[in-house]
Amino acid sequence: MSIVIWATAMLVMAGAATVQGAVGLGMMMIAVPVLSLLNPSLAPAPQLLVALPLTISMAWRERGAIDFSKVGWILAGRIPGAFIGVYLLGVASARALDAFIGVAVLAAVIVIGRGVQVRRTRTTGTLAGIASGASSIVSSIGGPAIALLYSRDEAATIRSTLAFLFTFGISTSVIFRTAAGHFTWFDVRVAGVLLPAVFAGMWVSGRIKDNMSSSLVRTGVLAVCASASAGLLIRAALG
Repeated sequence: MSIVIWATAMLVMAGAATVQGAVGLGMMMIAVPVLSLLNPSLAPAPQLLVALPLTISMAWRERGAIDFSKVGWILAGRIPGAFIGVYLLGVASARALDAFIGVAVLAAVIVIGRGVQVRRTRTTGTLAGIASGASSIVSSIGGPAIALLYSRDEAATIRSTLAFLFTFGISTSVIFRTAAGHFTWFDVRVAGVLLPAVFAGMWVSGRIKDNMSSSLVRTGVLAVCASASAGLLIRAALG
């Protein structure tokens, strides 16, 4: 790959990490579709590796605002969801999986955008965890299913709680993808090149997050989820 591609990839990762640090999610949803179009070898596996230090930093930065209620059911759902994701990788095409997840996320955004509030219960938490675990394995984009459960919370609660959940979820996805043989040493090298850009985005987000109101963060959550859906549908259409 040329230096231009690498430089573009780092700019994309820095911008995507800034969005996640300020809103609570977005790095995978922005970076994976864009970098896949830039060069298929740049995504999605490397983004899982660089997302882990980002989410750990975010959770620690606003640890006092983490809402631990119902997170146990979400985390419990991630495990069977990961098994489902590994199974789907083996039986379904990447285009079909992208299209299915893209349509599902878009439908959820439309429903919640129209004012329907999804209550966090054992059932919704577990289902969100399963959906997140499966979609994270097959596309590295597992955030929307969980984020939509927290779209009505305060800004700091959204960012910190999602970061806490994503840390567990990303760790699970890395373990399952590794066991299934869906990581290569090239993925690790790509992640190493992109990691400084992620930390740069984290630094920028720390300067702007306190200026973002809760309503703006909620709007950002829905916008990022809609963008993820569009990215997946575009990737499915282009193959």
